[in-house]
Amino acid sequence: MKRDMYQEVTDRIIALLEAGTVPWAKEWASIPGDGIPMNAISNRPYSGINVLLYWISGSKGYSQPRYLTYNQARAAGGHVRKGERGETVILYKPLKIKDKATQEEKTIPLIRGFTVFNVEQCEELPDNVINGKPVPARNKDERNSLADEFVKSTGADFREGKGAPMYVPSKDFITTPSFKAFNDAESYYATTFHELAHWTGHKNRLDRNMSGRFGTDSYAMEELVAELTSAFLCAEFGFNKENRSASYLASWIKVLKSDKKAIFSITSQAQKAADYLRGKALADEQEEMEEAA
Repeated sequence: MKRDMYQEVTDRIIALLEAGTVPWAKEWASIPGDGIPMNAISNRPYSGINVLLYWISGSKGYSQPRYLTYNQARAAGGHVRKGERGETVILYKPLKIKDKATQEEKTIPLIRGFTVFNVEQCEELPDNVINGKPVPARNKDERNSLADEFVKSTGADFREGKGAPMYVPSKDFITTPSFKAFNDAESYYATTFHELAHWTGHKNRLDRNMSGRFGTDSYAMEELVAELTSAFLCAEFGFNKENRSASYLASWIKVLKSDKKAIFSITSQAQKAADYLRGKALADEQEEMEEAA
C-alpha cells in the first residue's frame, strides 16, 4: 500500500502537540547553525518540513546534524553500519503533467520519502564528510552583534522599548520591550524573529493572510508560520527557542487535524519568510561591498 506521507508527518506532529510538546521549541546546540540538519556530501542545509522532522526525531543524540543516503555513504568510500535505522526526509517539489481530459498542462505536488543516516551511523567515511566547519559558541547573556545587524538589515520599522512584542500591520511597524526586560538574550531574539516573521507577511512583501482574529484557523496558521520562522532563525544563530505557545496548542491541533497538508504549507511559508529575511540581509551586505569597492 502506498504511504501517505502527508498523513504520517501530520500525525507525528499532532501526537506531540496533544502530549503538550512543541517540537520546534527546544534547547538548540550552543553552536550557531548546529540545529539545522544538512547533507554531509553537499553541505546543503535541509529546509522546511525536513528541519521540523529532524527536530521531532530529537536528533537521536548525534553530535553533528550531518546526514547522507546509503548510496552516498558507499560512494564516499564508507558504509552504513549493519543494523542501523535511518530517518525519513521528504522530497517535495512541483511536477508538471498534462490533464487527460483537457490536455492542459497543470502542476501537482510530488512528495516522496527517502531514508538518510547520520554520519555517526556510518564507518570509514572521510573526515571532510564527517566533520562540519567549527563555529565558536556565543555568550547567551549579552547582545549579539551579528543578530542585531541581521535585524537592522531587514529594513523593518523596529521600535525596541516601545511596548509589548507585536507587529502592527495597519502601520507596518514592530514593537518589543527593551533588551533588558527579557530574561536573557535568547528570549529577546526569539521574540524579535517571531515579530519579524509577521512583518514579512505584509501585502507589499510575501502577502500572507493577516486578517484572522484570535481563535480562527487563519490566525492559528499565521502564528505557526511566525513560530517556525523564529525557530529556523534561532537554530541558525544558536539561540535557544523557548516554548511560549501553550495558549495556541488547541487551535494548532485543530488546524492540522482538519487538513493533512497544512503543516507542509505552513513550513513552506515559514521557510519563505526566513529566506526573505536572509535575502534582505544578503542584499544589504552586497550593497556595502559595492560601496566599499
